Amino acid sequence: MPTTIALLAAAGEDQNPLLPATYDITWSIVALVVVGLVFWKYVLPMFQKVLAERTEQIDGGIKRAEEAQAEAKAALEQYRAQLAEARTEAAQIREDARAQGQQIIDEMKAQAQEESDRIVASGHSQLVAQRQQIVTELRGELGRTAVDLAEKVIGESLADDVKRAGTVDRFLNELETIGANSAAGK
Repeated sequence: MPTTIALLAAAGEDQNPLLPATYDITWSIVALVVVGLVFWKYVLPMFQKVLAERTEQIDGGIKRAEEAQAEAKAALEQYRAQLAEARTEAAQIREDARAQGQQIIDEMKAQAQEESDRIVASGHSQLVAQRQQIVTELRGELGRTAVDLAEKVIGESLADDVKRAGTVDRFLNELETIGANSAAGK
């Protein structure tokens, strides 16, 4: 073994220990070229294909997201427009309801006024009828009292209906003229 070491030591003096042997460099370059060709021929196209697909998916996803965002914005604008329209319609309905309510109140007031006027007219006609009835009763009673007084004053009987009616009518006419003259004199 000492001879092997000596031979190796002698051979080692010519060669740099930091540099590999020439056959190692040659075979390493051949292996590197084969691996490079395989990588360039098969791996690189697949990598570029996958990269292109992912880029396309990302771009498509961004486009779909932008479209979805545009659709959402359009739907939001449509919703806002419908909401504004609904508010306007609600305000119109409230205004119509107020107008109808005021109209109903006016109609009810008119009906109440008509009913009140009818009741007042009915009461007035009843009052006139009762006054007429009382005046008629008072005339008859006043006529009997006047006949009784006249019999006592004259001393003769006024039992005859025709005479009594003429005397009573004349007496009442005189009373009416006296009442009318005193009322006009005030």
